[in-house]
Amino acid sequence: MPLPLDTDRDLQPLNSFGLPGRAAQFIRCDSVDSVQEAVRLPVFAQAARRLVLGGGSNLVITGDFAGCVLAPQIAGFARVGETADAWLVDVGAGEGWHATVARLLDEQLPGLENLALIPGSVGAAPIQNIGAYGLELTSRFHSLQAVEIETGALRRFSHADCAFGYRDSVFKRAAAGRFVIVSVTFALPKRWVPMVGYADVARGLAQRGVVDATPRDIFEVVVATRRAKLPDPAVLGNAGSFFKNPVVDASTWARLSGEHAEIVGYPQADGSVKLAAAWLIDRCGFKGQRRGAVGVHDRQALVLVNHGGARGGEVLALAQEIMGTVQRRFGVQLEPEPVVV
Repeated sequence: MPLPLDTDRDLQPLNSFGLPGRAAQFIRCDSVDSVQEAVRLPVFAQAARRLVLGGGSNLVITGDFAGCVLAPQIAGFARVGETADAWLVDVGAGEGWHATVARLLDEQLPGLENLALIPGSVGAAPIQNIGAYGLELTSRFHSLQAVEIETGALRRFSHADCAFGYRDSVFKRAAAGRFVIVSVTFALPKRWVPMVGYADVARGLAQRGVVDATPRDIFEVVVATRRAKLPDPAVLGNAGSFFKNPVVDASTWARLSGEHAEIVGYPQADGSVKLAAAWLIDRCGFKGQRRGAVGVHDRQALVLVNHGGARGGEVLALAQEIMGTVQRRFGVQLEPEPVVV
């Protein structure tokens, strides 16, 4: 049976920012075989522009997409083995990220609870090396499978192959635009240790009177914290944290901390310091500000929001204004997280 091909597909409901745009062609794939078939179709293989669309939660659409969109919506959840230290669980790329974290807890497989309530799909998570509350995906990643667009071949990527960095991976660099991730295998610790060093997590547990935190305790605190700070995309369109936390060298940190006693920074193992982008943006007066239909969330300066009717160009204009102001005031360059198409 031929794959269903949509034309002039509305992308507004398929991106969490709620930005308008239509795709000239759109292919939905629900299996590895269908992805392999799709990448060989002339409408995709020969398209002037191609986009692999997951959950649409890390995307800024700037208008109509004159090309072909491939949406891998592959389900699946299975224990596939173990190592000396971890249980291995394989999850389809189309599964929702938060639902997967919750299911793993239900299956007595903790380890991802600090990453609860992050929007998007499982397949998108390794691309960004998502992270929150003291944990990055790289710490719980074993391998993934991806279809090579040029050949249709199925390839397995090891942890080393993915070359993870801060909000970064090989899929944003050398392998960008070359693969469609179809499944991810997680390595979940057999000897679980709570990660409670992040201030918001520690504070939330203390407020609940929790001394010996369980995975469920941390999950509930993270969910409550995110809900208190971050807008629900179903209510107020957004793409989560819009900017990466910039990393500066020791000399730059010495200058900044000398000039701004309250600046927030987190020392890294290599001597560099990760700055809190939200603090920089807030000190520039952007929190709660609005530019027409777009604005900065009033409880989290890292989040740009669509108040209704915004277009991608307006989002990018506000982002550029913020980046320019932070650069002039602090001498620090912010880098956006979302993909712009």
